[in-house]
Amino acid sequence: MRENFRREGDAARGSSPSCRQRLSALLDVRSVAGQVFVPLLALMVLLVVAAVLAPACQAQGATMREARQRSLVGAETFAHTPGTLAAMKSAHPTALLRPQADAARKHSGLDHLVAVRPDGVRRPHPDPHPIGKHVVGGSIGPALHGKRSTTTLNSSLGPAVNTVTPVIGTGHHVVGLVSAGIRLEKTDERIADRLPLLIGSVAGALLLAVAGTALVNRRLRRTHGLDPAAMYRMYDHHHAVLYAVREGVLIVSSDGRLLLANDEARRLLELPADAEESRRPIADLGLEPRLSALLTSGREATDEVYLSGDRLLAVNVRPTAPYGGPAGSAVTLRDTTELRALTGRAEVAQERLRLIHDAGLRIGTTLDVGRTAAELADVAVPRFADVVTVELLEPVLRGDEPDSSTTADLRRMAVRGVPQESAVYQVGDVIRFVPGTPMAASLESRRPVLVDDLRGSDAWRRQDLEGTQRVLDARIRSLIVVPLQARGVVLGLANFWRSDHSDDFEEEDLSFAEELTARAAISIDNARRYTREHTTAVTLQRSLLPQTLPEQSALEVAHRYLPAQAGVGGDWFDVIPLPGARVALVVGDVVGHGLHAAATMGRLRTAVHNFSALDLPPDELLSHLDELVSHIDTDEARAASREAAGRGEGVEATVWPGLGSDTDRARPAGGRTGITGATCLYAIYEPVAGRVTLARAGHPGPAVVHPDGGVTFPEVPVSPPLGLGGSVPVETAELTLPQGSRLVLYTDGLVEDRDRDIDTGLDLLRAVLSTGADRSPEQTCSAVLDAMLSEHPSDDIALLVARTHLLGPSRVAEWEVPSDPAAVAPVRAGCLRTLESWGLEALEFTTELILSELITNAIRYGAQPIRVRLLHDRALICEVSDGTSASPHLRRAATTDEGGRGLFLVAQFAQRWGTRYTPGGKVIWTEQALDEGRPERGPDAADDILDQWDDAPAL
Repeated sequence: MRENFRREGDAARGSSPSCRQRLSALLDVRSVAGQVFVPLLALMVLLVVAAVLAPACQAQGATMREARQRSLVGAETFAHTPGTLAAMKSAHPTALLRPQADAARKHSGLDHLVAVRPDGVRRPHPDPHPIGKHVVGGSIGPALHGKRSTTTLNSSLGPAVNTVTPVIGTGHHVVGLVSAGIRLEKTDERIADRLPLLIGSVAGALLLAVAGTALVNRRLRRTHGLDPAAMYRMYDHHHAVLYAVREGVLIVSSDGRLLLANDEARRLLELPADAEESRRPIADLGLEPRLSALLTSGREATDEVYLSGDRLLAVNVRPTAPYGGPAGSAVTLRDTTELRALTGRAEVAQERLRLIHDAGLRIGTTLDVGRTAAELADVAVPRFADVVTVELLEPVLRGDEPDSSTTADLRRMAVRGVPQESAVYQVGDVIRFVPGTPMAASLESRRPVLVDDLRGSDAWRRQDLEGTQRVLDARIRSLIVVPLQARGVVLGLANFWRSDHSDDFEEEDLSFAEELTARAAISIDNARRYTREHTTAVTLQRSLLPQTLPEQSALEVAHRYLPAQAGVGGDWFDVIPLPGARVALVVGDVVGHGLHAAATMGRLRTAVHNFSALDLPPDELLSHLDELVSHIDTDEARAASREAAGRGEGVEATVWPGLGSDTDRARPAGGRTGITGATCLYAIYEPVAGRVTLARAGHPGPAVVHPDGGVTFPEVPVSPPLGLGGSVPVETAELTLPQGSRLVLYTDGLVEDRDRDIDTGLDLLRAVLSTGADRSPEQTCSAVLDAMLSEHPSDDIALLVARTHLLGPSRVAEWEVPSDPAAVAPVRAGCLRTLESWGLEALEFTTELILSELITNAIRYGAQPIRVRLLHDRALICEVSDGTSASPHLRRAATTDEGGRGLFLVAQFAQRWGTRYTPGGKVIWTEQALDEGRPERGPDAADDILDQWDDAPAL
């Protein structure tokens, strides 16, 4: 605007710019004329380039077409001339054709016209040297077959076009060839004639553009077509705008005098009425010194804030000289007092939104009640309060439903902002708030309570006069108490304290404190409910695991079970005594966590106990267990599918990790899966031979620590996890362990974690077991867990360590029995002598009866080999084996039957008895307690036994 006024002033004074100034204005891209001229100049340059390139391309194409046509016409014309054929057949064709060829070449403007014999020898030629020489190249090949050809070649005179056409004689034979060539005319020669015209046209257009631009520039440099009246109206309009804006505007001269001030500037700076008219110095206007110094300094400023009375002004300063006016400064002033207040409130609101957002991220990161309460205190200090304390009701810590009565006990869970030792109540202290205190009032009303001045609150001091005085001495002066409540249940209290270093709490802070604690309360309630479910699951699982290990002599056993941080799972272990002083060791794992996994584990453990009672070998036991799991899976999948169908949900596929697509199982979308994925390792230790028989279904193999400290991981064939085996057979492995070896069984949670692969875990386990060869099983368990347990285990861990003992030869007696009833007496006598050597004379009579019955049955109904074995362990074990698989059983004998009662006597005198099958037959075994006395042999005793025999029901 100032530039227009200047130019209009120049026009009014009649001054005219020089040619140099006009040219400068013309080329100035900031002016309208310059902005019009530059695109026109660029357009002219493009037109010149196009005008030059287009004819060149067209000329080149036209020259090529013309050359090909002239070459073709010349060759065809000469070849079909009547004298050409006769001359080629004559005795002297060169002499006859040369005059005709020269005449035709000159007439047609060709560069050469040559006749060639069919064998490629030239005849007439403009140059006598090539005559009689062969044509070089393959251009005459098509012509020899009666076809003409046109080619482009580079001759000594430049690019040329050559056409070869055949001369056909009688019988359609080729009697000769005619080659006609012409060089291409250079494109530059054709264009050179047109360049003057093109350059002249472009120069004329450019002159016209310059002239038009100059006219536009001259018109714009004048008054835009406005008459003096219009110019006055424009000036009035600009003046009105200048004084109507709500920003103060000042014009300050280079010597620091006020030249112009609009109404808003006068109001903001409270300027005198004659400040502008008298052009008073800025220093004499009574402004704030810093502001006055800025206005007279001449430096640029952008939104710098200065005080003027009770106002905060945002000041912008720009020099006026760059715009063509006199040297000075243009100043704008904007009142930001109210904006600052609004900005402050907006910043507070924004900070609280950020705090709420951070609370959502930082509170509830774990399912631990105490940790969640501490996270609330960590978030609030120091961004909302200087000190925060959190107390929870005692039942919440146990996961129970809380009682929010005012007399309930609360336990302090967190203190932030002050050292623990300086707090009135420290973390872990139980507090019962006195009725009438802000805390008790908040619990009773379930509403937040604000105490803006603790120094004047007698109700707050009722709790502890001495302790509250210490709080006041620490300059704490404001308090907000907010109940932590979720789902309508009060869980505890959150107390926010501020000292005199911060502003006191106000009413608007109550809603924010309530929002903050509401978020924390939800997380605390989730943690409480998780604690309850976790406690229930742990109780259930521990009730399903062995409470005490059974007494047996074959193994010295120690165990550990640790639930995962995420909750209980399906890991289990077991030690099961078997007949013949043998012991079964079991370790298993059910995929998943929670009550379902724990309950499933209990079902599988019960099934293993039941199958063990049948005295099945490990491979058969796991096969039966696999079949059971498959049935359970099928039943649960059908039930879940029915539930999903009732809810209108689909069915999705589940792939268990590491099992591949062949083991995919269908499960309802979003529903609970079956127990597919359970694993198990089953081992039987036989102490007489020190032999271990193992089989595993998807479970990690065992570790063996030898008496010398060496650690091995024996190869045990692995079968698919339970429920996935199907037609795949389970294989067993046998190990013979020396006395004092340690057999280590474990679940995958021990050696594998999210931060450690299984190979690394096995290497670490080997390193731990290889140190301390003389450790007991208990010490081994402790050492393994200390070295391998992560801070936050993600899976359950079950560990079983068993040290082997052998049943020495002095406690084992064996006899081979021939198939002769007369052999019973010698064997029976040998057994009695063995009992006497063992000091078991009290059991001789009952043992004699038991062995007589079992050996007689084996001789009568069994097959060889027949053996008898006595084991002196915690009980006296009698075993009679034979080569048949037929098993005796109790039955009801008729009164007149002569047999059928012998097994009843065995069952009466033995503590336990049973049958187990071997690959070569069966074993009938009995156990008798060592501390149970039996009647001595005598007539009375015999009569009593016969009376029992006669009076007993026939079985």
